[in-house]
Amino acid sequence: MNDHNSCLEIKAIDTLAQQNAIQRQSQLTKPPGSLGVLESIAIQLAGHQGLVCPQINRPWVTVFAADHGIANEGVSAFPAVVTQEMVKNFSAGGAAITVLAKANDAAFEVVDVGVLADVTEEGKKPFPNLISCRVAAGSFNFLHQAAMSNEMLYKAQNAGCLAVERALEQGADLFIGGEMGIGNTTSATAIIAQICNVAVTDIVGIGTGIHSEQKLHKIKVIERALQIHQADMTSPMQVLTCVGGLEIAALVGAYLTCAEQGLTIVVDGVIACAAALIVCEVAPQAKGWMMFGHQSIEPAQQAVFHHLDVRPILDLSMRLGEGSGAAMAIPVIKMACLLHAQMATFDEAGVSESDEVMDKNG
Repeated sequence: MNDHNSCLEIKAIDTLAQQNAIQRQSQLTKPPGSLGVLESIAIQLAGHQGLVCPQINRPWVTVFAADHGIANEGVSAFPAVVTQEMVKNFSAGGAAITVLAKANDAAFEVVDVGVLADVTEEGKKPFPNLISCRVAAGSFNFLHQAAMSNEMLYKAQNAGCLAVERALEQGADLFIGGEMGIGNTTSATAIIAQICNVAVTDIVGIGTGIHSEQKLHKIKVIERALQIHQADMTSPMQVLTCVGGLEIAALVGAYLTCAEQGLTIVVDGVIACAAALIVCEVAPQAKGWMMFGHQSIEPAQQAVFHHLDVRPILDLSMRLGEGSGAAMAIPVIKMACLLHAQMATFDEAGVSESDEVMDKNG
């Protein structure tokens, strides 16, 4: 998993299954296109699963957690200690994403890729659903040096790869990567500004809920960091090394592995989108394995959607992260599959087709 595209073998989408799914959609008892995005979801999944009627039975959620040296610059409304406190909350089942995973019968785990304190060493009681893949005690402050070394990048990506392997071993048919890390919207925004070539001022959001003065400060921090690292950011992976985060690198590794192994990805909010953007730059065919769960209120995410020419499934004005927006899309994806598989065709229902369809078909 590196910068050399030749090393990446993205699994081909089954275009015949997609054509058959399109054909089925044209025969269902409804006006053509009347189910909108639900139709394209079913067709995209048909290509992923090689089935005319795909279904989602085993969703999987992995939240990657890591701290950020850039948090020392006062870019977040919360202190860095919140990352480790939230890791415990994920483990205990008290976070939004754990509630949503349970409601969707999704497998759930949280992976410590680089939280400042190693929570697994606290006390003797094990933390359920917590996996330790610690690369370092957080990334470096990228206002003063690169966020991570090449070795840290590789190890963090590998943590993402291992999560997908665990998911596949358990028969997962849909993968959601969530994230937790105070300061990570700063990282994500820097990545997106650099790769999409957009002004930082236009895409900085409020993240954890910063006020207007903090937002101006955040803009200056990101702009300065991009200036400092400009000469070194000659590839998407080097952008990640310079201004990224360990949990973002883990998401990159996870998404690349999903695309190589042929596992459907539902991308979450702005941090997950920064990872998806890097993956699509490194391996453009990987985009075919991605669905975008929701539109958050973080403006940087819009820049990614525009750059990749994609549209999200939901718009609920969310900005929580954790994989929560992507998890909200699971019921919609399941309904798309059910409608596609269980609606009657015109022939089966004995319903007359429109003149246009009749002319076209016979």
